[in-house]
Amino acid sequence: MKEERYDVVVVGAGPAGSMTAKKAAEHGLDVLLIERNQEIGVPVKCAEGVSKEIEQLVALDKRWVCAEVKGANIYSPDGTKVVMGGENMEEVGYVLERRIFDKFLASEAARAGAEVSVKTEAYGIIKENGYAKGVYVRCMGENKRVSARVVVGADGVESRVGRWAGIDTRLPPHNISVGAEFLMCNIEVNRDYTEFFVGSEIAPKGYAWVFTKGGNYANVGVGIGGDTSGEKHRAIDYLKAFARNKFPDGKVVAEMYGAVPLSGPLNETVGDGLVLVGDAARQVNPITGGGITYAMHAGGIAGDVVAQAVHENDVSKKNLMEYDRKWRKEFGKRLDTGLKAKEFCFNLSDEDLNTLAHSLADKRVTELTPWALLMALIKRNPRMLMGLAKVLL
Repeated sequence: MKEERYDVVVVGAGPAGSMTAKKAAEHGLDVLLIERNQEIGVPVKCAEGVSKEIEQLVALDKRWVCAEVKGANIYSPDGTKVVMGGENMEEVGYVLERRIFDKFLASEAARAGAEVSVKTEAYGIIKENGYAKGVYVRCMGENKRVSARVVVGADGVESRVGRWAGIDTRLPPHNISVGAEFLMCNIEVNRDYTEFFVGSEIAPKGYAWVFTKGGNYANVGVGIGGDTSGEKHRAIDYLKAFARNKFPDGKVVAEMYGAVPLSGPLNETVGDGLVLVGDAARQVNPITGGGITYAMHAGGIAGDVVAQAVHENDVSKKNLMEYDRKWRKEFGKRLDTGLKAKEFCFNLSDEDLNTLAHSLADKRVTELTPWALLMALIKRNPRMLMGLAKVLL
Protein backbone atom coordinates (compact mmCIF):
# COMPACT_ATOMS: atom_id res chain seq x y z
CA MET A 1 0.00 0.00 0.00
CA LYS A 2 1.32 3.42 -0.97
CA GLU A 3 2.18 5.65 1.99
CA GLU A 4 2.25 9.44 2.27
CA ARG A 5 3.39 11.51 5.24
CA TYR A 6 2.19 14.87 6.52
CA ASP A 7 2.20 16.82 9.73
CA VAL A 8 -1.59 17.11 9.67
CA VAL A 9 -4.38 15.43 7.72
CA VAL A 10 -7.79 17.12 7.76
CA VAL A 11 -10.77 14.96 6.84
CA GLY A 12 -13.54 17.08 5.33
CA ALA A 13 -13.26 20.31 3.31
CA GLY A 14 -16.21 22.23 4.72
CA PRO A 15 -15.67 25.59 6.49
CA ALA A 16 -14.25 23.96 9.64
CA GLY A 17 -11.81 21.72 7.79
CA SER A 18 -10.61 24.37 5.37
CA MET A 19 -10.05 26.93 8.12
CA THR A 20 -8.08 24.40 10.16
CA ALA A 21 -5.95 23.46 7.16
CA LYS A 22 -5.31 27.11 6.28
CA LYS A 23 -4.23 28.09 9.78
CA ALA A 24 -2.00 25.04 10.23
CA ALA A 25 -0.36 25.62 6.84
CA GLU A 26 0.26 29.27 7.67
CA HIS A 27 2.36 28.03 10.60
CA GLY A 28 4.57 26.08 8.20
CA LEU A 29 3.09 22.59 8.63
CA ASP A 30 2.70 20.06 5.84
CA VAL A 31 -1.08 19.72 5.62
CA LEU A 32 -3.32 17.45 3.57
CA LEU A 33 -7.00 18.44 3.27
CA ILE A 34 -9.17 15.66 1.87
CA GLU A 35 -12.75 15.70 0.63
CA ARG A 36 -14.68 12.58 -0.33
CA ASN A 37 -16.91 14.36 -2.87
CA GLN A 38 -15.60 15.19 -6.31
CA GLU A 39 -16.44 18.87 -5.88
CA ILE A 40 -15.98 20.93 -2.73
CA GLY A 41 -19.19 22.66 -1.64
CA VAL A 42 -21.40 20.14 -3.44
CA PRO A 43 -23.91 18.89 -2.47
CA VAL A 44 -25.16 21.82 -0.41
CA LYS A 45 -26.67 20.70 2.91
CA CYS A 46 -27.38 24.06 4.44
CA ALA A 47 -29.83 26.99 4.44
CA GLU A 48 -26.72 29.14 3.72
CA GLY A 49 -27.44 31.91 6.21
CA VAL A 50 -24.61 33.33 8.33
CA SER A 51 -24.24 36.12 10.83
CA LYS A 52 -22.26 39.28 10.13
CA GLU A 53 -19.68 37.85 12.48
CA ILE A 54 -18.26 36.23 9.35
CA GLU A 55 -16.68 39.59 8.54
CA GLN A 56 -14.27 38.99 11.44
CA LEU A 57 -13.16 35.70 9.91
CA VAL A 58 -12.82 36.39 6.19
CA ALA A 59 -13.01 39.33 3.80
CA LEU A 60 -16.42 39.46 2.13
CA ASP A 61 -16.53 38.66 -1.57
CA LYS A 62 -19.60 39.47 -3.68
CA ARG A 63 -19.04 36.26 -5.63
CA TRP A 64 -20.25 34.17 -2.69
CA VAL A 65 -22.65 36.59 -0.97
CA CYS A 66 -26.10 36.28 -2.55
CA ALA A 67 -27.90 38.72 -0.28
CA GLU A 68 -27.57 40.92 2.77
CA VAL A 69 -30.61 40.94 5.04
CA LYS A 70 -31.83 43.44 7.62
CA GLY A 71 -33.57 41.07 9.98
CA ALA A 72 -35.95 38.17 10.34
CA ASN A 73 -39.71 37.67 10.40
CA ILE A 74 -40.90 34.80 12.56
CA TYR A 75 -44.43 33.47 12.01
CA SER A 76 -46.35 31.52 14.65
CA PRO A 77 -48.75 28.68 13.75
CA ASP A 78 -51.67 31.12 13.38
CA GLY A 79 -49.63 33.46 11.19
CA THR A 80 -48.79 36.12 13.76
CA LYS A 81 -45.56 37.88 12.76
CA VAL A 82 -42.72 38.78 15.10
CA VAL A 83 -40.15 41.15 13.59
CA MET A 84 -36.48 41.00 14.58
CA GLY A 85 -33.73 43.21 13.29
CA GLY A 86 -30.98 45.63 14.17
CA GLU A 87 -27.24 46.05 14.11
CA ASN A 88 -26.49 42.97 16.20
CA MET A 89 -27.18 40.12 13.76
CA GLU A 90 -25.92 36.99 15.48
CA GLU A 91 -27.66 34.33 13.41
CA VAL A 92 -28.45 35.76 9.97
CA GLY A 93 -26.87 38.72 8.20
CA TYR A 94 -25.88 37.29 4.83
CA VAL A 95 -27.10 34.49 2.61
CA LEU A 96 -24.17 32.69 0.98
CA GLU A 97 -23.63 30.67 -2.15
CA ARG A 98 -22.01 27.68 -0.45
CA ARG A 99 -20.89 26.08 -3.71
CA ILE A 100 -18.60 29.07 -4.24
CA PHE A 101 -17.88 29.90 -0.60
CA ASP A 102 -16.61 26.45 0.37
CA LYS A 103 -14.35 26.34 -2.69
CA PHE A 104 -13.04 29.78 -1.76
CA LEU A 105 -12.09 28.62 1.75
CA ALA A 106 -10.41 25.49 0.39
CA SER A 107 -8.51 27.68 -2.09
CA GLU A 108 -7.37 29.87 0.78
CA ALA A 109 -6.02 26.75 2.48
CA ALA A 110 -4.23 25.77 -0.72
CA ARG A 111 -2.74 29.24 -1.13
CA ALA A 112 -1.45 28.98 2.44
CA GLY A 113 0.39 25.79 1.45
CA ALA A 114 -2.03 22.96 2.18
CA GLU A 115 -2.46 20.16 -0.33
CA VAL A 116 -6.11 19.59 -1.29
CA SER A 117 -7.35 16.23 -2.56
CA VAL A 118 -10.93 15.61 -3.72
CA LYS A 119 -12.60 12.25 -4.40
CA THR A 120 -10.53 11.05 -1.45
CA GLU A 121 -12.46 9.16 1.22
CA ALA A 122 -11.09 8.14 4.61
CA TYR A 123 -12.14 4.59 5.50
CA GLY A 124 -10.17 3.99 8.69
CA ILE A 125 -7.78 5.51 11.18
CA ILE A 126 -4.16 4.58 11.87
CA LYS A 127 -3.54 4.14 15.60
CA GLU A 128 -0.28 3.50 17.43
CA ASN A 129 -0.01 3.26 21.20
CA GLY A 130 -3.43 4.88 21.57
CA TYR A 131 -2.56 7.84 19.34
CA ALA A 132 -4.21 8.75 16.04
CA LYS A 133 -1.37 8.59 13.53
CA GLY A 134 -3.14 9.12 10.23
CA VAL A 135 -5.91 7.70 8.09
CA TYR A 136 -6.43 5.09 5.42
CA VAL A 137 -7.91 6.65 2.31
CA ARG A 138 -9.32 5.56 -1.00
CA CYS A 139 -8.60 7.86 -3.95
CA MET A 140 -9.44 7.15 -7.59
CA GLY A 141 -9.64 3.43 -6.89
CA GLU A 142 -6.29 3.37 -5.07
CA ASN A 143 -5.89 2.71 -1.34
CA LYS A 144 -3.30 4.76 0.52
CA ARG A 145 -1.91 5.03 4.02
CA VAL A 146 -1.65 8.71 5.02
CA SER A 147 0.50 9.11 8.10
CA ALA A 148 0.22 12.32 10.13
CA ARG A 149 1.19 13.72 13.50
CA VAL A 150 -2.38 14.98 14.01
CA VAL A 151 -5.67 13.87 12.50
CA VAL A 152 -8.43 16.49 12.29
CA GLY A 153 -11.98 15.21 11.95
CA ALA A 154 -14.11 17.75 10.09
CA ASP A 155 -16.34 15.06 8.65
CA GLY A 156 -19.74 16.22 9.84
CA VAL A 157 -22.56 14.78 11.94
CA GLU A 158 -21.72 11.56 13.80
CA SER A 159 -18.06 11.88 12.78
CA ARG A 160 -16.58 8.58 11.67
CA VAL A 161 -13.09 9.89 12.39
CA GLY A 162 -14.04 10.55 15.99
CA ARG A 163 -15.71 7.15 16.32
CA TRP A 164 -12.70 5.32 14.86
CA ALA A 165 -10.53 7.12 17.41
CA GLY A 166 -12.70 5.95 20.30
CA ILE A 167 -15.04 8.95 20.83
CA ASP A 168 -18.73 8.12 20.81
CA THR A 169 -20.11 10.49 18.18
CA ARG A 170 -23.45 8.75 17.67
CA LEU A 171 -26.60 10.76 18.28
CA PRO A 172 -30.12 9.67 19.23
CA PRO A 173 -32.84 10.88 16.83
CA HIS A 174 -34.15 13.54 19.23
CA ASN A 175 -30.79 15.30 19.10
CA ILE A 176 -30.72 15.54 15.31
CA SER A 177 -32.54 17.90 12.98
CA VAL A 178 -33.34 16.29 9.64
CA GLY A 179 -33.64 18.83 6.85
CA ALA A 180 -34.87 19.11 3.29
CA GLU A 181 -34.55 22.19 1.11
CA PHE A 182 -35.55 23.38 -2.34
CA LEU A 183 -33.87 26.10 -4.33
CA MET A 184 -36.94 27.69 -5.89
CA CYS A 185 -37.48 30.30 -8.58
CA ASN A 186 -40.48 32.18 -9.93
CA ILE A 187 -41.54 33.22 -6.42
CA GLU A 188 -42.16 36.48 -4.62
CA VAL A 189 -39.72 36.60 -1.73
CA ASN A 190 -38.84 39.18 0.93
CA ARG A 191 -35.42 40.43 -0.13
CA ASP A 192 -34.66 42.26 3.13
CA TYR A 193 -35.80 39.74 5.75
CA THR A 194 -35.29 36.04 6.22
CA GLU A 195 -38.50 34.29 7.20
CA PHE A 196 -39.12 31.50 9.68
CA PHE A 197 -42.32 29.54 10.28
CA VAL A 198 -43.02 27.39 13.36
CA GLY A 199 -45.76 24.96 14.32
CA SER A 200 -46.39 21.25 14.58
CA GLU A 201 -48.19 21.13 11.23
CA ILE A 202 -45.35 22.94 9.45
CA ALA A 203 -42.24 21.50 11.11
CA PRO A 204 -42.54 19.49 14.36
CA LYS A 205 -39.63 20.26 16.70
CA GLY A 206 -38.15 22.56 14.11
CA TYR A 207 -39.08 25.27 11.65
CA ALA A 208 -39.47 26.13 7.99
CA TRP A 209 -37.45 28.89 6.39
CA VAL A 210 -37.32 31.11 3.33
CA PHE A 211 -33.93 32.73 2.60
CA THR A 212 -33.65 35.03 -0.39
CA LYS A 213 -30.95 34.18 -2.91
CA GLY A 214 -31.48 37.32 -4.97
CA GLY A 215 -34.01 38.03 -7.70
CA ASN A 216 -36.95 35.64 -7.54
CA TYR A 217 -34.85 32.82 -6.10
CA ALA A 218 -34.87 31.54 -2.51
CA ASN A 219 -33.84 28.62 -0.36
CA VAL A 220 -37.08 27.14 0.96
CA GLY A 221 -36.53 24.48 3.58
CA VAL A 222 -37.85 22.53 6.54
CA GLY A 223 -35.97 21.03 9.47
CA ILE A 224 -37.73 18.64 11.86
CA GLY A 225 -36.74 16.69 14.94
CA GLY A 226 -35.26 13.33 14.03
CA ASP A 227 -37.61 11.63 16.48
CA THR A 228 -40.66 13.03 14.65
CA SER A 229 -39.60 11.68 11.27
CA GLY A 230 -41.47 8.67 9.90
CA GLU A 231 -43.42 7.36 6.94
CA LYS A 232 -45.28 10.24 5.26
CA HIS A 233 -43.88 12.52 7.96
CA ARG A 234 -40.37 13.02 6.66
CA ALA A 235 -38.75 16.41 6.22
CA ILE A 236 -39.37 16.22 2.46
CA ASP A 237 -43.08 15.58 3.05
CA TYR A 238 -43.40 18.67 5.24
CA LEU A 239 -41.35 20.68 2.74
CA LYS A 240 -43.53 19.72 -0.20
CA ALA A 241 -46.65 20.73 1.73
CA PHE A 242 -45.10 24.02 2.86
CA ALA A 243 -43.80 24.94 -0.61
CA ARG A 244 -47.09 24.02 -2.26
CA ASN A 245 -49.02 26.22 0.17
CA LYS A 246 -46.57 29.13 0.29
CA PHE A 247 -45.42 29.24 -3.34
CA PRO A 248 -47.99 27.43 -5.51
CA ASP A 249 -46.51 28.85 -8.72
CA GLY A 250 -42.87 28.40 -7.69
CA LYS A 251 -40.52 26.08 -9.53
CA VAL A 252 -37.97 23.78 -7.90
CA VAL A 253 -34.54 23.93 -9.55
CA ALA A 254 -32.51 22.00 -6.95
CA GLU A 255 -33.07 19.74 -3.94
CA MET A 256 -30.85 19.43 -0.87
CA TYR A 257 -30.93 17.14 2.16
CA GLY A 258 -28.92 16.93 5.35
CA ALA A 259 -28.80 16.57 9.12
CA VAL A 260 -27.62 18.88 11.90
CA PRO A 261 -26.65 17.97 15.48
CA LEU A 262 -28.81 19.69 18.11
CA SER A 263 -27.30 18.07 21.18
CA GLY A 264 -24.88 20.75 22.23
CA PRO A 265 -21.14 20.11 21.82
CA LEU A 266 -19.27 16.93 22.62
CA ASN A 267 -17.94 16.72 26.16
CA GLU A 268 -14.41 16.54 24.78
CA THR A 269 -13.32 17.43 21.26
CA VAL A 270 -9.74 16.13 21.35
CA GLY A 271 -7.82 12.92 21.87
CA ASP A 272 -4.21 11.80 21.55
CA GLY A 273 -3.24 13.01 18.09
CA LEU A 274 -6.86 13.93 17.32
CA VAL A 275 -8.98 17.08 17.03
CA LEU A 276 -12.66 17.37 16.02
CA VAL A 277 -14.08 20.57 14.51
CA GLY A 278 -17.40 21.88 13.23
CA ASP A 279 -20.38 19.53 13.06
CA ALA A 280 -18.05 16.67 13.99
CA ALA A 281 -17.61 18.37 17.38
CA ARG A 282 -21.32 19.38 17.38
CA GLN A 283 -20.37 23.07 17.37
CA VAL A 284 -23.88 24.09 16.32
CA ASN A 285 -26.40 26.29 18.09
CA PRO A 286 -29.16 23.80 19.06
CA ILE A 287 -31.99 26.34 18.98
CA THR A 288 -31.25 27.60 15.45
CA GLY A 289 -29.16 24.88 13.81
CA GLY A 290 -26.64 27.54 12.74
CA GLY A 291 -23.02 26.46 12.66
CA ILE A 292 -20.96 28.03 9.85
CA THR A 293 -19.30 30.82 11.83
CA TYR A 294 -18.81 28.56 14.86
CA ALA A 295 -17.09 26.04 12.58
CA MET A 296 -14.82 28.72 11.16
CA HIS A 297 -13.93 30.06 14.61
CA ALA A 298 -13.15 26.54 15.80
CA GLY A 299 -11.09 25.78 12.71
CA GLY A 300 -8.94 28.84 13.22
CA ILE A 301 -8.33 27.95 16.86
CA ALA A 302 -7.63 24.31 15.98
CA GLY A 303 -5.06 25.23 13.33
CA ASP A 304 -3.14 27.43 15.77
CA VAL A 305 -3.18 24.87 18.59
CA VAL A 306 -2.29 21.93 16.35
CA ALA A 307 0.65 23.86 14.87
CA GLN A 308 1.98 24.71 18.31
CA ALA A 309 1.61 21.10 19.45
CA VAL A 310 3.49 19.78 16.42
CA HIS A 311 6.28 22.34 16.87
CA GLU A 312 6.51 21.32 20.54
CA ASN A 313 6.59 17.64 19.52
CA ASP A 314 3.72 16.96 21.91
CA VAL A 315 0.39 16.02 20.29
CA SER A 316 -1.03 14.38 23.39
CA LYS A 317 -4.63 14.89 24.40
CA LYS A 318 -3.43 16.93 27.36
CA ASN A 319 -1.60 19.37 25.12
CA LEU A 320 -4.34 19.54 22.49
CA MET A 321 -6.92 20.31 25.20
CA GLU A 322 -5.87 23.93 24.74
CA TYR A 323 -8.09 23.91 21.64
CA ASP A 324 -11.03 22.59 23.65
CA ARG A 325 -10.60 25.25 26.30
CA LYS A 326 -10.21 28.10 23.82
CA TRP A 327 -13.22 27.40 21.63
CA ARG A 328 -15.48 26.89 24.67
CA LYS A 329 -14.33 30.23 26.04
CA GLU A 330 -14.99 31.85 22.65
CA PHE A 331 -18.53 30.61 22.04
CA GLY A 332 -19.33 27.64 24.27
CA LYS A 333 -21.76 29.62 26.43
CA ARG A 334 -23.87 30.49 23.37
CA LEU A 335 -24.21 26.81 22.51
CA ASP A 336 -25.10 25.88 26.09
CA THR A 337 -27.78 28.59 26.17
CA GLY A 338 -29.13 27.37 22.85
CA LEU A 339 -29.41 23.83 24.18
CA LYS A 340 -31.36 24.91 27.26
CA ALA A 341 -33.67 27.00 25.12
CA LYS A 342 -34.20 24.17 22.63
CA GLU A 343 -35.11 21.68 25.33
CA PHE A 344 -37.73 24.09 26.68
CA CYS A 345 -39.14 25.39 23.40
CA PHE A 346 -39.52 22.00 21.73
CA ASN A 347 -42.10 21.12 24.37
CA LEU A 348 -44.30 24.15 23.65
CA SER A 349 -47.67 23.54 22.00
CA ASP A 350 -48.93 25.46 18.98
CA GLU A 351 -51.23 27.34 21.34
CA ASP A 352 -48.22 28.31 23.48
CA LEU A 353 -46.34 29.51 20.40
CA ASN A 354 -49.29 31.62 19.31
CA THR A 355 -49.57 33.18 22.76
CA LEU A 356 -45.88 34.07 22.76
CA ALA A 357 -46.08 35.57 19.27
CA HIS A 358 -49.12 37.65 20.23
CA SER A 359 -47.16 39.10 23.14
CA LEU A 360 -44.54 40.52 20.76
CA ALA A 361 -46.71 41.34 17.76
CA ASP A 362 -46.65 45.07 18.62
CA LYS A 363 -42.93 45.13 19.42
CA ARG A 364 -39.85 44.98 17.21
CA VAL A 365 -37.01 42.97 18.75
CA THR A 366 -34.07 45.19 17.81
CA GLU A 367 -31.38 42.56 18.21
CA LEU A 368 -31.34 39.49 15.96
CA THR A 369 -30.07 36.93 18.45
CA PRO A 370 -31.79 33.96 20.11
CA TRP A 371 -30.92 35.47 23.50
CA ALA A 372 -32.62 38.78 22.70
CA LEU A 373 -35.77 37.02 21.50
CA LEU A 374 -35.91 34.79 24.57
CA MET A 375 -35.40 37.72 26.94
CA ALA A 376 -38.16 39.70 25.21
CA LEU A 377 -40.51 36.73 25.49
CA ILE A 378 -39.69 36.15 29.16
CA LYS A 379 -40.29 39.84 29.94
CA ARG A 380 -43.72 39.74 28.29
CA ASN A 381 -44.67 36.27 29.59
CA PRO A 382 -43.00 35.85 33.01
CA ARG A 383 -45.42 33.25 34.38
CA MET A 384 -45.59 31.13 31.28
CA LEU A 385 -41.80 31.16 30.80
CA MET A 386 -40.76 30.91 34.43
CA GLY A 387 -39.13 27.52 33.77
CA LEU A 388 -37.09 28.93 30.89
CA ALA A 389 -36.05 31.95 32.92
CA LYS A 390 -34.77 29.67 35.69
CA VAL A 391 -32.46 27.73 33.38
CA LEU A 392 -31.19 30.78 31.47
CA LEU A 393 -30.78 33.42 34.17
